[in-house]
Amino acid sequence: MNWESEINEFRNYLKVEKGLSDNSIHAYVTDLTKLVAFLEEKNYKLAPEDVRLNHLKEMMEWVANKGISPRTQARVISGIKSFYKFLMIEEKVDRDPTALLESPKIGRKLPEILSVEEIDSIINAVDTKKPEGQRNKAILETLYSCGLRVSELIDLKISNLFFESGFVKIEGKGNKERLVPISTKAIKEINLYLSEYRRNLNIFPEHEDILFLNRRGKKLSRVMIFTIIKNLTKRLGFVKNISPHTFRHSFATHLIDGGANLRAVQEMLGHESIITTEIYTHLDKEYLKNTIIQFHPRS
Repeated sequence: MNWESEINEFRNYLKVEKGLSDNSIHAYVTDLTKLVAFLEEKNYKLAPEDVRLNHLKEMMEWVANKGISPRTQARVISGIKSFYKFLMIEEKVDRDPTALLESPKIGRKLPEILSVEEIDSIINAVDTKKPEGQRNKAILETLYSCGLRVSELIDLKISNLFFESGFVKIEGKGNKERLVPISTKAIKEINLYLSEYRRNLNIFPEHEDILFLNRRGKKLSRVMIFTIIKNLTKRLGFVKNISPHTFRHSFATHLIDGGANLRAVQEMLGHESIITTEIYTHLDKEYLKNTIIQFHPRS
């Protein structure tokens, strides 16, 4: 076996059998390239089947010494474990060198969130006099209204909009579909975008069903969504590190703060495990604690 061919097969396995997105597959492959880079730097001429636990432990020390955070280290280990699990399934190795490899202890990182007033200020800062202004306003309203991942937003199809029922169909991770309620405000902004901006575009072939398009009539990139938000928040003087995912975190937190059922929020976010959704209940407690520390006369 050699690394290049096995990583290519692993990539196909993740895409075809696991149904992962291109972004997720890229993350797994990036984790593996760190292992390959370590072996090359140490001049260890080892094929995938020759790697042992001691090599992996030395590799993680090498990664840590490069200043990579414990959270990223844990992700690298997860990627390498998945690779060797694949090799075991394919019976290409008879032992898994990652079986006893431990991840670094990491705390649960609470996501940055925005208040409703902050979200309103960002959306209201969009200049709708510019040609793409109404599109950007519709994008932000949709992000917050539906709690979408940025990849789900840029892939959103017109054929999956069911405005009469008040739902949109989302194609999430692993090609799993879910129905998410959409607010009347978001529906209004999308309809304005469709009538004022999108209808005047020369749409690129095979992009006819994609909702949000750039001025060339093509699907928007992830980077473009980040750029739209960064430019708005920079102009408003926000200190917080705000990304498209911040709108998703805020969506979930505001729902739970308002008393929404955790299972319902899990379904709307498309989380496979409710444990992932539970972070927003911790976030609420953290907010309460910080509020007491800040305002209580004995603190």
